Amino acid sequence: MNSKLENLNLKIGNYTLHPIPTGEFGLDGGAMFGTVPKVLWEKAIPADEKNRIPMEARALLLKSDGSNILIDCGNGGDYVAKYGDKLGHQFESMYNISSEGPNLKKSLAKFGIKPEDIHHVIFSHLHFDHCGGGTEFRDGKIKATFPNAKYYVQKSNYETAIKPNRRERASYLQANFQCLIEDGTLQLIDGAKENLLPNISVRISDGHTQGQQVIIISDDKKGIVYCADLVPTSAHVKLAWVMGYDLNPLKIIEEKQQLLSEVAAKNWYLFFEHDPVVDISQIIDKGHDFALKEF
Repeated sequence: MNSKLENLNLKIGNYTLHPIPTGEFGLDGGAMFGTVPKVLWEKAIPADEKNRIPMEARALLLKSDGSNILIDCGNGGDYVAKYGDKLGHQFESMYNISSEGPNLKKSLAKFGIKPEDIHHVIFSHLHFDHCGGGTEFRDGKIKATFPNAKYYVQKSNYETAIKPNRRERASYLQANFQCLIEDGTLQLIDGAKENLLPNISVRISDGHTQGQQVIIISDDKKGIVYCADLVPTSAHVKLAWVMGYDLNPLKIIEEKQQLLSEVAAKNWYLFFEHDPVVDISQIIDKGHDFALKEF
């Protein structure tokens, strides 16, 4: 993929920003676009014979002289080791998780980053495709992938993850995060927070799941929003294009409108975690809806 973010050489505050593809997977196109007819959404992202669309699990690396910060971690690559052969293979097949191409560690290595070089990991939320790479099966146990890092997530999302509702039970896999709580690595944030880390703030979105964090990296001149599942692909900038996975569609439309209005007015960038091709874009406020800006 030709990364627009890499071509921009974007720097915000003391950070240089780099997309970290962790590997493609697949989800049902109808579930990803909810009530949007297939004749419309398949023009944006065509589906395979099982109606699955290709999706990237794209993390974001913020690299500076004093700190390396990773936002989300993708699916991870050791489900067989964690959950046993039967469930592991079934999981990988169901979600069409690719074992080829980039993965989290390979992508970080391109920027000279080893797992022990990461100082902070910010999870948008604890669904498996956002936090799975944050732990790994090592020395016979499930351990933090990044041994020197503090991990951050919203308290309300963690509480949802350990006692998930029936709708989301398959998305919250406790093996992905339980060891982080047990060893004191996972820091629980209670609500929106300005300057969680220098030039990094988090806001709350409850439309997709309870306590999702939208991460904003900004300085006096520029800003980029790590959208996570509020706007998972570039096609989802359209307000009514929401996922069947979203718990509260009307809530997420309201959240999108508020955020996208601000992003368009400030000429900030959106970072798309799941788009298989487009990693970032600016947007245009069309009065009744939003569209991508060509650049």
